[in-house]
Amino acid sequence: MNQMNSPLIRIGVFYDGNYFLKISDYYYFQHDRKARISMEGLHEFIRHQVAEEEDVDVRLSQITDSHFFRGRLSATEARDKDRLFHDRLLDDILMNLGVSTHYMPLKTRDGRLQEKGIDVWLALEALELAMHKSFDVIVLIAGDSDYVPLIKKLNTIGTRVMLLNWDFKYVDFKGENRVTRASQMLLEHVTYPIQMHELIDQGLSTEDELIENMFVNTPEPVAFPTVKPVRPTGPTAAGPVGTVGISTIKNLKNGFGFVVMPPNNLFFSYADMAEGDFNDLHEGDWVEFTVGRNHRDEDCARQVRKVEAPEMEEGDEYGDEAEHQSVNSPERL
Repeated sequence: MNQMNSPLIRIGVFYDGNYFLKISDYYYFQHDRKARISMEGLHEFIRHQVAEEEDVDVRLSQITDSHFFRGRLSATEARDKDRLFHDRLLDDILMNLGVSTHYMPLKTRDGRLQEKGIDVWLALEALELAMHKSFDVIVLIAGDSDYVPLIKKLNTIGTRVMLLNWDFKYVDFKGENRVTRASQMLLEHVTYPIQMHELIDQGLSTEDELIENMFVNTPEPVAFPTVKPVRPTGPTAAGPVGTVGISTIKNLKNGFGFVVMPPNNLFFSYADMAEGDFNDLHEGDWVEFTVGRNHRDEDCARQVRKVEAPEMEEGDEYGDEAEHQSVNSPERL
């Protein structure tokens, strides 16, 4: 029987947002599933998992609070509509699921964006809410050892802690090894350590409905309306911001790529897709794009969409590095 003398198991879910988004990106770009994690499906999984661990009917296992913590750029720092769109898209998903959002501004230090104070804020909120709302179980979606003091405090007030943790490694688009693994100290102090990577792989192999529903099965919404391909007029260098161009993809890896556009190839990511799925692109494909600026104030490709290879007129010649076209089209912006 829980603190409120009721058979209901009250669950509070707390997301380290940056950690969760990294996990979701892994399943979208690296894992064979090629899909993002559905928070709605994840919450249903949590209810069933808690019910199993607490030995109660799943109807008595209910998420009464969920909170998402993340660092975020200000509107001025974000600058471009793409980044703001995807932040708003995430907000819409969280709002529709009734997840409370907690944001802190990202800070630039030594030329790098850094997230500071999120773990402390999450810990304070989780402890306060656990005491005032009498959570029986807190589900923590995080991996940092900084949360160990929180878990110890929760243990002292009788709130069980379930940790959803993942263990995987991959090579990023720069060729660097990336590892995601929960702190061993976290695993040692929580009541219910759940090895999500193992459960998910096993569930996918057996077509477990609960695991299958943990992934988004519909295409992500697009940030911009589709645009019609333009007939190339001849090779030029990347134009000013807002220039619409058509060129080929030079490299693709782990959710990032480069479009051929001298003097410097233009970087783009999955978030810059205006249409279609990033995973359907291949090196050498023709794409249409708009020249934009990233947070480092460098040229990049935005509103990227795959198009048919243009018909080359007699006499057209393109070298490997000059295989690109660019057309100014202000009326389409």
